[in-house]
Amino acid sequence: MVSRESIPSFCFSCRLTNKQKGGFRASMFIFALTALENMGFVANMISLVLYFLGVMYFDIPTASNTLTNFMGATFLLSLVGGFISDTFLNRFHTVLLFGAIEILGLALVTIQARYKSLHPEYCGGKPSCVEGRIAVMLYASLTLLALGSGGVRGALVALGADQFDKKDPKEAKDLATFFNWLTLSTVMGAAVGVTGIAWVSTKKAWYWGFFTSTVAAFVGFVVLAFGKPFFRLHAPGDSPILRVAKVIEGAIKNRKLPLPDKPEVLYENNDKESTEEKIGHTNQFRFLDKAAIVTQGSEAAICTVTQVEEVKILTRMLPILGSTIIMNTCLAQLQTFSVQQGSIMDLHLGSLKVPAASIPVIPLVFMCILLPAYEFLFVPFARKITHHPSGITQLQRVGVGLVLSAISMAVAGIVEVKRRDQDKKDIGNPISLFWLSFQYGIFGIADMFSLVGLLEFFYKEAPAYMRSLSTSFTFLSLSFGYFLSSVFVDLINAITKRVAPSKKGWVEGSKLNENNLNLFYWFLAILSCLNFINYLYWASWYKYKAEEDHPEPNYYYKATDAPSSLANTSEAPAPTPSSQNQNQNDIDGEKATEENKAADET
Repeated sequence: MVSRESIPSFCFSCRLTNKQKGGFRASMFIFALTALENMGFVANMISLVLYFLGVMYFDIPTASNTLTNFMGATFLLSLVGGFISDTFLNRFHTVLLFGAIEILGLALVTIQARYKSLHPEYCGGKPSCVEGRIAVMLYASLTLLALGSGGVRGALVALGADQFDKKDPKEAKDLATFFNWLTLSTVMGAAVGVTGIAWVSTKKAWYWGFFTSTVAAFVGFVVLAFGKPFFRLHAPGDSPILRVAKVIEGAIKNRKLPLPDKPEVLYENNDKESTEEKIGHTNQFRFLDKAAIVTQGSEAAICTVTQVEEVKILTRMLPILGSTIIMNTCLAQLQTFSVQQGSIMDLHLGSLKVPAASIPVIPLVFMCILLPAYEFLFVPFARKITHHPSGITQLQRVGVGLVLSAISMAVAGIVEVKRRDQDKKDIGNPISLFWLSFQYGIFGIADMFSLVGLLEFFYKEAPAYMRSLSTSFTFLSLSFGYFLSSVFVDLINAITKRVAPSKKGWVEGSKLNENNLNLFYWFLAILSCLNFINYLYWASWYKYKAEEDHPEPNYYYKATDAPSSLANTSEAPAPTPSSQNQNQNDIDGEKATEENKAADET
């Protein structure tokens, strides 16, 4: 056994126990990566539509749909990163793996932008001029970029949240703060990206902008790698997909068995060596309880109560996930059509000409100011009233964001009417670009509420074995929103082309002044209002895992430890609350002791 005194001084982090690791000291490395990586990611989200229009020669609908499909694929692939980090690799190594893929994708995009031989010739009148080897390189680089960026997002948020222990009252408050600071890091990096990198891309050369994004991302992942000694790393567990499938299989297999009158007879594992988090029984989706019924002649059921409750939690989350998709469809419009609006408006701020791709800096500035104000002013005030660690619940925060997104779309329609009317009066004297600040500013505040609320909600409510995958649900909502945007554009064009007197779709072609973009914005505003009503129903129906009153006892005994008659009757002795708490404290104490011993030996 090597004594502590013999450890070299340069290995100071080797002395840290698991309890000394984590917290905001470890999170600083994650904040640094988040800011540096999002410098390029968000800048590309905004400016790629102009790259597709001016370099790849797409028309407006094709450029918009290509970008929204790319963003949708990126966020959808976050599920891959979440699944791998929950099942095969720990979250730290998953982030680095997908980081390497992301950098490779950025490098290929940079190379294609650099050499004119990899650019298409202008073809005029076609939706896209990209074909052959040029198309192969474009879509291969975008695929790698989507896979890498998505995989990083699927594991990084959970890696940061793992640095805080929810059972510690102080760290529980710090966890809520972590999500706010993570969003602030994203916003600050994005603000630099949509101003500095977007300016370099549009005013100097596209390849310089992509190259800057590549370097920033590389530096970010190097910083994260240096922080490894300070992280609390959790080993991957069982496949979340197999655990869910096992419960469903058990419920189907036992579908003909009657549900017990009292849930105490359902099976739960009381192995003290198990580190699995126990979850109390709930009365929702009781048909799934059949997977935990102990059948006659057997000592255990197919699944435990905890495994069944994990599937119930995921099922309760799905309507919340679905209710946020429309908001992200609205977000997609601000990154496509609104940027195209800005490109034909007056781009001057005094003597300074602002690139159209830098328009989204407006909501980012709002968020840079409002996030600290929210954390230092609103949350302490709200905590005194609600006694909630986050000030208000996560679903209340998401609801505020949904309302503001509907208002943003309504304002966007009004601004488009003003812009188009001015162009018809005097096309040489367009209105100022900064009229778009109203819709961007309102949506920026909406995003501040909803994005942080969803990240915290999906992490806190998720079963312990699938927190990466569950956190990816936030990005899954973004993905569906982007894909739905593409569907809406095509669908609206197809329908309005048939009924409009001009026989032209609302957002068809390459000339915004001949379109009815304002009607499309108002359509989304109305849809957002209807979606909010739907959200209110599901949010009021949802019951937070942390706030369950547990009317039934927690199950800390095995079926084999109870009298044999319990397998066939509904009578079972209910343990007292004090015995439950004592058992849980014993388990927690043993786990903490084992962790400290392991850390000391290391």
